[in-house]
Amino acid sequence: MNKIGKFAVAVAAAGMMGGYAAAADLPVAPAYKAPAPVAAVYNWTGFYVGVNGGYGWGNQDPLVLFANRFDRVGYDISGGMIGGTFGAQIQQGYVVLGLEGDLDWANINGSSVVTPSILGLGQGVTLNTSSNISALSTVRARVGIAMNNVLLYATGGGAFVKSTASASTIAGVPCGTVGVLPDCSGSSWRPGITAGLGVEYGFTPNWSLKAEYLYTKVVGTGVSEDRLNIVRGGINYRF
Repeated sequence: MNKIGKFAVAVAAAGMMGGYAAAADLPVAPAYKAPAPVAAVYNWTGFYVGVNGGYGWGNQDPLVLFANRFDRVGYDISGGMIGGTFGAQIQQGYVVLGLEGDLDWANINGSSVVTPSILGLGQGVTLNTSSNISALSTVRARVGIAMNNVLLYATGGGAFVKSTASASTIAGVPCGTVGVLPDCSGSSWRPGITAGLGVEYGFTPNWSLKAEYLYTKVVGTGVSEDRLNIVRGGINYRF
């Protein structure tokens, strides 16, 4: 090979070595990294059933259950309750709208010695009275704000209360007196209204715990209105 040919070969070899070196100096592309998973948003939509239990206290007029001629005579009542819950709701963004009902067995009771009157005038009778709320049912709308798996809500609707009362004469006109006290016991379902606030916490996609307060007014006759405060908790399963 002549001198010119050897020179050309040397130049080509040097060029190839320089190309390999330049390639080695290029930055290496990073390996593909998958995006971080998006956290699932809790969904409150669905039908649900559950159980609840709690405590109620308030004021009741027992005489309204067996006489409608006396002025209001009220005393304190208190006791527990336990029962079932059913409902349905739908979530739109942060807003949750629903309808809920419940039926509870209750033992909310009280007793007192009372001297009822008519138009503020004494009637010469003193009664030993006792009463009991044995069942409570509500049908309510719920409007809530969802913060993922925590739901804050307001609720309101109708209530139905099963009340029983009895009395015995201590002094004055005896029970069973026609025109005054023809009967001294009674029992009935009575309508009312209820409203309150609550919070519910979803600890799995289908299960949730709740706590709520309800204020209930039960309609009687005349000026009578029984008032009941309810604090209760519950657990629901959503389909």
